[in-house]
Amino acid sequence: MSLISRDKTLIWHPFTQHRTAAEVIPIARGEGAYIYDETGKAYLDLISSWWVNLHGHSHPAIAQSIYEQAKKLEHVIFAGFTHEPAVTLCENLQTILPDTLNRFFFSDNGSTAVEVALKMAYQYWRNQGKEKKTSFLSFDGAYHGDTFGAMSVGKKSGFHTAFDDFLFHVLTIPYPETWQDDHCLLEKEAHALSVLDRHLEESAETIAAFIAEPLVQGASGMRMCRPEFLRQVIDKVRAHGVLVIFDEIMTGFGRTGTTFALEHVDRTPDFLCISKGITGGFLPLALTITTDTVYQAFLSDSWDKAFAHGHSYTANPLACAAAITSLDLLRAPECQKAIAAIAKAQTQGLETLKGVSRIRQQGTIAAFDLAEPATPALRQQFLNQGLLIRPLGKTVYLLPPYCVSPAEIGKAFSIIMDIVTT
Repeated sequence: MSLISRDKTLIWHPFTQHRTAAEVIPIARGEGAYIYDETGKAYLDLISSWWVNLHGHSHPAIAQSIYEQAKKLEHVIFAGFTHEPAVTLCENLQTILPDTLNRFFFSDNGSTAVEVALKMAYQYWRNQGKEKKTSFLSFDGAYHGDTFGAMSVGKKSGFHTAFDDFLFHVLTIPYPETWQDDHCLLEKEAHALSVLDRHLEESAETIAAFIAEPLVQGASGMRMCRPEFLRQVIDKVRAHGVLVIFDEIMTGFGRTGTTFALEHVDRTPDFLCISKGITGGFLPLALTITTDTVYQAFLSDSWDKAFAHGHSYTANPLACAAAITSLDLLRAPECQKAIAAIAKAQTQGLETLKGVSRIRQQGTIAAFDLAEPATPALRQQFLNQGLLIRPLGKTVYLLPPYCVSPAEIGKAFSIIMDIVTT
């Protein structure tokens, strides 16, 4: 029996309507920017396999670090214990983060990192006797994950309508997405800020935190906003005593051209959620990073003020070892040059496009819109040409690993142009 047939009798795949979906592609191996199916056909992974793969598939340095760690310690309960890979990873992250982000809470996926931040923000106020602060503020179209708190602050993303009756109330702000030659930008930003002002005037005393994907809303179609706008939002909510959460699950680790998007915004959040690229695509790992001010609010002789949250695989040593090596690779001059070269190649590729709309770019993230939502047939055309591209509605985007070459990006744009204009 073929692998496809075996899969079909057993596996329920994510974000898939199995009655209408195309057959899955059996992947045998990955190397560099490519994955290879069972027949040996190569696919250029232009979406970093759901945005996790930073340095290329099966990177030998990360694989070696996992192997070496596995010979020493594969896992240990993290309540009441610690280990070298976890501490070293946090020390290394601290060197590239703002000084105030200095308390690290481990989990194992992006949704949970966001869930942790929401729970911490809520309990932070509760621990201080401010029990009215029970609501949250987010952008329309935001996607923060699939756990119930994350779904609530991403309710208007359109992904979670089946669960609307279970989600808690969240105030939302219009998202002034922008693109090249956007002539209505200032009007959209002014409208969004006016809605924010109204929410703060009416409800600031009940809002625990504001959450945002800084600069780029990923799952809703790589929608982008200006740093200047987000800066104004943060200043306004902070002036009303509202905590700030940055969901950098996707935007972290160089995707926006800086290590974290917060560097563009020039504002430090109270909580930073990171995952996806942290291990270079090898193993699940996530962190919710916060300030000592938040941490101190949970210290007490009473257990009920403790943050009672955890996971079996919290701070898994193998994942931490992978993350340490991935971060070393990211900080190397060669990788930083590659990120700049990819951004330049994406800019040049976007300039060649015709007959598309809303062209936009932030660092190594490039996107544009088609006239109609992408069809399964269009996705198949990309695959037939050896390109792993997964459009989001009308949006076609590229978010490649840092080992991809400018020549490969240029060739990909040429193929994309041929496909979308035929």
